[in-house]
Amino acid sequence: MSAYETPQLPGIVEEEPPGAPCPPGVSPPFSEGAIPALRGLDWATLSDELDTEGVALTSPLLTAEQCAALRERFDDPTLFRSTVTMARHRFGEGRYRYFAHPLPELVQGLRQQLYPPLARVANVWAERLGEPGFPSSHGELVAACAAAGQQRPTPLLLQYERGGYNCLHQDVYGELTFPLQVAIMLDRPDEDFTGGESVFVEQRPRAQSRPIVKRPQQGQGLIFAVSNRPVRSVRGWSRVMLRHGVSAVHSGRRHVLGVIFHDAR
Repeated sequence: MSAYETPQLPGIVEEEPPGAPCPPGVSPPFSEGAIPALRGLDWATLSDELDTEGVALTSPLLTAEQCAALRERFDDPTLFRSTVTMARHRFGEGRYRYFAHPLPELVQGLRQQLYPPLARVANVWAERLGEPGFPSSHGELVAACAAAGQQRPTPLLLQYERGGYNCLHQDVYGELTFPLQVAIMLDRPDEDFTGGESVFVEQRPRAQSRPIVKRPQQGQGLIFAVSNRPVRSVRGWSRVMLRHGVSAVHSGRRHVLGVIFHDAR
């Protein structure tokens, strides 16, 4: 099986922490002041980049202290609903862990605050493709996911050590899929790790695939299409597929927070 045929990454349960999760759609209260950097994002420029490439790099979203706090949570099994060892499923080399309910306040805050401007982009894309739109608030999206049988939270932490990589894939977890997601770098490239670039491959109809490589710094976020996006063509708008992955880590350890907005079946 080639990397281009790698299956979507499911929430395969390898271990379950004790304790019952919160009911679907219920989340802890969030103080907007916890992530002040989100208020300064240039959404006009980010939207243009998403339209042009399907990928956009933000200014830093999290402080070094917030990044360190999230990294340290990787080793606390009580915070997660499942852990996936990539090599067991031929997804790559490394591990990722899905947070359980209730989500950490910082993670829940990112979901809630990033969603509304991304929903505006998603609704423009949906209109171009003649598809149904998305609600304006994240709470409404979570409720719609629950109604569709998707009740498991999808934000996750990923950890790669030397030799670690992630095959090209798409994070689709059910019939209801929000078309954008965010990955936030938690380490310092060239200091905490080397290698480990974020890789995207765009597959346009009747054309060769186009590679995109991004190298976010600590705290920066990559916004990108989950599976496909509209691209203007001679016939109007065409659907273009995007897959993402991570190149091999040469040294050190690389951590990323993945913020996916739809929940999993």
